[in-house]
Amino acid sequence: MSNTLTITSNYQESAESYRQLISSTGEDLHRPGLEDTPMRAAKAFAHLTQGYHQNLDEVVNDALFPSSNRELVLVQNIEFYSLCEHHMLPFHGIAHVGYLPNGQVLGLSKFARIVDMFSRRLQVQENLSEQIAQTIMEVTGCRGVAVVMDAAHMCMMMRGVNKQHSTTRTMSMLGEFVHDNQARTEFLSAIPKRQPAF
Repeated sequence: MSNTLTITSNYQESAESYRQLISSTGEDLHRPGLEDTPMRAAKAFAHLTQGYHQNLDEVVNDALFPSSNRELVLVQNIEFYSLCEHHMLPFHGIAHVGYLPNGQVLGLSKFARIVDMFSRRLQVQENLSEQIAQTIMEVTGCRGVAVVMDAAHMCMMMRGVNKQHSTTRTMSMLGEFVHDNQARTEFLSAIPKRQPAF
């Protein structure tokens, strides 16, 4: 899938909003460092929210293949970047995705693309984990999906409580991972230990 973004949003309208926001700080929009900032910010925001304009069928691109493997498949350390829907500040981290195939497997790169599609929206981490898990379950028809996400949230680090080393772990378990303790334990034992934010 191409990384070229096609969106319907108007950069000029977004850029004007950024002009007003920057002006509200008392800054001079005509000084050299800021002259082009509203348009750059508008384009950056469009990139950071491009998940709204992506189509799941195009992301998956028919990359489902027959397989007799029924054991755990784990794709780990998928980095992601998102924006907190409460403060519109970034949060970022890594996702670990495991699933139990049921006659077919999904191309490995598609897990990263699905994570990106939902991350590049205004989000809360708890919902993000669920959206990724539900989508993989739907796309693959697998017996179970497990998603664990570890992230550092700038809304906790740059403002508010200012806790610089805090991280958040969220999980979503579907299918056999809900009731099969052996499958759940195997997945949780296989993923890396949580690390400090820095």
